[in-house]
Amino acid sequence: MARGLWGVVVAAFLWASAPAAAQSGDARILAAREALRSGDRNTLERLAAQREPHELDAYVHYWLLFNKLARPEPPPAAELQAFLHTHAGSLLAERLLADWLRRLAKDGQWRAFLDLYPALERPDEELVCHAWFARLLYGDPRVAAEVAELWTERVNNHAACLPVLRTLAIERQVTVDALWWRIRRQVEQRDTAPALATLEWLPAGEAPAATAFSRAMENPGQYLARLQPAALGPRHGRELALAAIVRLAREDLWGAHQSLQRLQHALGPDMVAQAYAALALRAAYQQLPQAVAWFAAAGNAPLSAEQRAWRVRSALRAGDWGRVRQAIEALPAAEREQPEWVYWLARAQAELGNPTAARLLFEQIAGQPHFYGMLAGEEIGQVFSLPPRRGTPSEADRARAAADPGLRRALALYRLDMRLDAVREWNWALRGRDEGFLVAAAELALRHDIYDRAINTAELANAGDYFDLRFITPYRQVIEPQVRRQGLDMNWVYGLMRQESRFIAPARSSAGAQGLMQVMPATGKWVAGKIGLPNFNPRMLTDPDTNVLLGTSYMRIILDELDNHPVLASAGYNAGPSRARRWRDERPLEGAIYAETIPLDETRDYVKKVMANTVIYAAVLEGRPQSLKARLGVIAPRPPGS
Repeated sequence: MARGLWGVVVAAFLWASAPAAAQSGDARILAAREALRSGDRNTLERLAAQREPHELDAYVHYWLLFNKLARPEPPPAAELQAFLHTHAGSLLAERLLADWLRRLAKDGQWRAFLDLYPALERPDEELVCHAWFARLLYGDPRVAAEVAELWTERVNNHAACLPVLRTLAIERQVTVDALWWRIRRQVEQRDTAPALATLEWLPAGEAPAATAFSRAMENPGQYLARLQPAALGPRHGRELALAAIVRLAREDLWGAHQSLQRLQHALGPDMVAQAYAALALRAAYQQLPQAVAWFAAAGNAPLSAEQRAWRVRSALRAGDWGRVRQAIEALPAAEREQPEWVYWLARAQAELGNPTAARLLFEQIAGQPHFYGMLAGEEIGQVFSLPPRRGTPSEADRARAAADPGLRRALALYRLDMRLDAVREWNWALRGRDEGFLVAAAELALRHDIYDRAINTAELANAGDYFDLRFITPYRQVIEPQVRRQGLDMNWVYGLMRQESRFIAPARSSAGAQGLMQVMPATGKWVAGKIGLPNFNPRMLTDPDTNVLLGTSYMRIILDELDNHPVLASAGYNAGPSRARRWRDERPLEGAIYAETIPLDETRDYVKKVMANTVIYAAVLEGRPQSLKARLGVIAPRPPGS
């Protein structure tokens, strides 16, 4: 190794290995952050004027400019440009540019917005929509095609998208059919205000009165009960009836079906098909057998991505492999190529007596270290086992990671407990990096006990390798005694904990779940009472020992309640034991099908990942091949009347 490189390695190692103690200048950074939070402009300006060498010095200047952008008179463009030039390529330059663009949009300075926007590397949805609107103002004819997806799939858009959509609708660059499609999708949501807004974009004479629409949405059952088929002559009358049926299906599926049957001749075949698609989706969510027939009644009606997916799942739950194959083959190519549909199409081909076609599909994803890759592998005799690690990063790779300015800033932010900013800096530093750098960065994170970045960075390096970094076992001295005490599977506990928190002890979800095992305060209090833990306080959930005690105790309780089955218990841990019980079928159900047909998106994804994690942890900790199918097993039927 060259002498100069060796010096870099030594210096980087010493810096990276230093204890997480307060560094010179930290007080100024923390004071500046507090000044920003409290709106203390004078203190912020005074601190920004100071010159102290510190990894986070640029943050003080960024916070000052951010503060100035919020003032009635924004800072001169030259001042903002100077920061962008000095810190070109950095996360803070990207953030300041985004802040500046938002201010320009707010002020209606669209020409200046368009001049600056191309320099933004990763615009969020708000800025993308502002850019579309600015381009519309300057006559860009390509915008309508770019926005097309928002009409059919993404009906819950950022508010910044609404001026774009409104303009396109008013200028008749979108069809009336697309507008009504959007309205139907929006009335399926909890809040009907967006649907009412879209209604106003219809051409004059094409829309029902806003009062009639509001009445139909507020009490769709009553509206439909009073509606006579003779009133459905104009299109907007039929559309309003259809919207009311879709709305009613949220709260009274059978009442909606009864109204559809009464009005179907007046509605006409196309609208009846659309209504059946909406009813079928609700029936599928409720895991009702009628979902299959209602999707069939929808015929060739255009379906949303959500409806297309649940057409497959309803047939899967019914064990109708012919319809499973038909529904998957009808998916758009991009959806059909997703691992879940490759796997289930292969299963359908196998069940329908087409083993050659099935094997070709299984081979497409077999061996990939995820839920479907593991299952596909087992179908062709490849039980999951850990591949040999391809190698370790070189000393030069480790030196590059340790000396990287972005990673150094991230570590400084972690030291000051500024986790959100730290994660942003870390992720920004990884973009476009080679595998050697990424693995070295994952090792750096692990040395600093930043477990979530270690896992995610190693996964970014190679999702099929580096299992020692991606499936780490921190807090083992805390976890193992509780696992033994509760009689739990260590692999399952680690698999669940990894999915819950990525081993971030202070993690807190938007719903209020806390700690390594993401225990809700109410659940923690209940479990504490069950196990005799005195003086419970929600603050105790951030303590790893207490959190693991309560979390593993809860796992034991729900495992006992749910047939001692880890699939049911994983679902119960995430969504509650009563839901996990309710999602069983009247007949024995393959564990993989149970998981695939969980009606909550979050829980469905959660259960699959927990179970795949469990298999990988078992391979890591036990050092031998593992079967996911064996762990998924069969879900016993729910008792009659439950």
